[in-house]
Amino acid sequence: MAAAAAAGAVSGKIIYEQEGVYIHSSCGKTNDQDSLISGILRVLEKDAEVIVDWRPLDDALDSSSILYAGKDSSSVVEWTHTPKERVHRGSEHLNSYEAEWDMVNTVSFKKKPHTNGDAPSHRNGKSKWSFLFSLTDLKSIKQNKEGMGWSYLVFCLKDDVVLPALHFHHGDSKLLIESLEKYVVLCESPQDKRTLLVNFQNKSLSQSFENLLDEPAYGLIQKIKKDPYTATMVGFSKVTNYIFDSLRGSDPSTHQRPPSEMADFLSDAIPGLKINQQEEPGFEVITRIDLGERPVVQRKEPVSLEEWTKNIDSEGRILNVDNMKQMIFRGGLSHSLRKQAWKFLLGYFPWDSTKEERTQLQKQKTDEYFRMKLQWKSVSEEQEKRNSRLRDYRSLIEKDVNRTDRTNKFYEGQDNPGLILLHDILMTYCMYDFDLGYVQGMSDLLSPLLYVMENEVDAFWCFASYMDQMHQNFEEQMQGMKTQLIQLSTLLRLLDSGFCSYLESQDSGYLYFCFRWLLIRFKREFSFLDILRLWEVMWTDLPCKNFHLLLCCAILESEKQQIMEKHYGFNEILKHINELSMKIDVEDILCKAEAISLQMVQCKELPQAVCEILGLQGSDVTTPDSDTGDDENVGTTCHPSTFHSNTSPAPAASEAKDDRPAQMLVSQNASRLTPA
Repeated sequence: MAAAAAAGAVSGKIIYEQEGVYIHSSCGKTNDQDSLISGILRVLEKDAEVIVDWRPLDDALDSSSILYAGKDSSSVVEWTHTPKERVHRGSEHLNSYEAEWDMVNTVSFKKKPHTNGDAPSHRNGKSKWSFLFSLTDLKSIKQNKEGMGWSYLVFCLKDDVVLPALHFHHGDSKLLIESLEKYVVLCESPQDKRTLLVNFQNKSLSQSFENLLDEPAYGLIQKIKKDPYTATMVGFSKVTNYIFDSLRGSDPSTHQRPPSEMADFLSDAIPGLKINQQEEPGFEVITRIDLGERPVVQRKEPVSLEEWTKNIDSEGRILNVDNMKQMIFRGGLSHSLRKQAWKFLLGYFPWDSTKEERTQLQKQKTDEYFRMKLQWKSVSEEQEKRNSRLRDYRSLIEKDVNRTDRTNKFYEGQDNPGLILLHDILMTYCMYDFDLGYVQGMSDLLSPLLYVMENEVDAFWCFASYMDQMHQNFEEQMQGMKTQLIQLSTLLRLLDSGFCSYLESQDSGYLYFCFRWLLIRFKREFSFLDILRLWEVMWTDLPCKNFHLLLCCAILESEKQQIMEKHYGFNEILKHINELSMKIDVEDILCKAEAISLQMVQCKELPQAVCEILGLQGSDVTTPDSDTGDDENVGTTCHPSTFHSNTSPAPAASEAKDDRPAQMLVSQNASRLTPA
């Protein structure tokens, strides 16, 4: 949105700033001489928006002559003067940049007829102009010819609204273009090389929460398209209630948009994720595989402090580590043991370390932690004013911490020491990993760790170890998330090709609704105590690699019947999956996921792609010749390592009993997409 997006009480991050940017106005002139209006041009990041703002340098700016751009429900841009009632303000308010943002958000917008690209009219030719717009509303940029005096740029917004030309008397227009290219792709127009056309892409991760329900429907979809992290982290069920409405508009003829069009909006949010198309290169067609009977698995009691102690020698080493991991996988840990055992599971403490070695390690890590903490603690206010990156991290962390697990007694109430520790650990992590810094969702991963450790230093190093595992989830290009969604699709198709086909028929085959599950490892799907159990089981790395993907399969398989019998469409599937939050039985899902793993381990014809996803040893794979139509069985001989379990056989999944010939797609590259 052009102006409404600029509102807020927090100053935006300045990406670009240049004085000596002029508007050459001929308003009110009787001759050809322009009046020069000197101004300052800024590009700012504000929450999930990028704002381009120009305003006069005159500090005595009359607020009644400020122009602003906005959109009404018909997406028609209007230029108008600030309402009279907002003129009488103190000088302090007028000189406050954020106050100006507040001002433009509180005015009402009136629909204005289309002006066929004409520049906005100005009722007072001597007034000093100001404008701002969101980068999402930018259509093109026109540049002057080389060697033709001062460089200038003309911004053309959507609906062909053209803003006044900005003349760069001090040069640096190229720096502005470079700044904008961090967020959009600018391509030369085939018709006019001086015109740069805008192609908006998700080139930087939004790093903040957004209340999507406060956005108009159009803005809601824009957030989903350009920022799947934020969109999926915040009330996905609420998002889906508005998805279809957002595309309908006011024209009744548009009310029947096909679900495929809606799916395109979501799949475009992660470029290159169309993973279930028959024509997709890199997929092999194979005959349906009989996975055999699925064992019935039973969980055991949590490992007790007594059992743990029995497995420690006189010097404090853990005896029979593999057996201990098996016990933890089978039943989890008693809560009194977590503070000690999690340090081993997360790799903070080596399994073969002695008690003395761990004491020395903690002392070393304590010194290292507080050295890093001192780095940001010692930054003065004046220094921070010149460090936009640190300011942004601090602002975002403060915002996220204040809404992380606030119903948990450990974090509830005002001035809670738990919140202070969350904040300090996350700020220190920015010093530990400069490249990644802080990304929304990381507070969710830290919260349970701090709750269990009850110690700032130990919680930090456990968090750092966990982030080593989860790092790719938060990287800018989202390659880790793409890889996991493709791998999940491969596994689900092997388990139930019929269900996959149904999801594809409803434009849900890309499994976008699992994004949040993978991003923060089910943190929002289970209760706080259940997450403690689930995470410690996953940290054993048993029974196979990528066990969390089998957990996803188990959940989806449990919901298959309702989704298919009730003929859920795209919108209903998305909504239904999201509303499973806090309703899933963690022990039941762990049993089902383990049973799936055992069923696959016992299969002698597991596709090589699946073997690679699960980390099972396999031999060469032979596939039928797709050109000749040969429908021989796939010669996949994957020899998995055995995983001992007390199980009993159960009937195989219903789809495995189907004797009809069927084929399925398995990605040959499913597990080869993880970035180096």
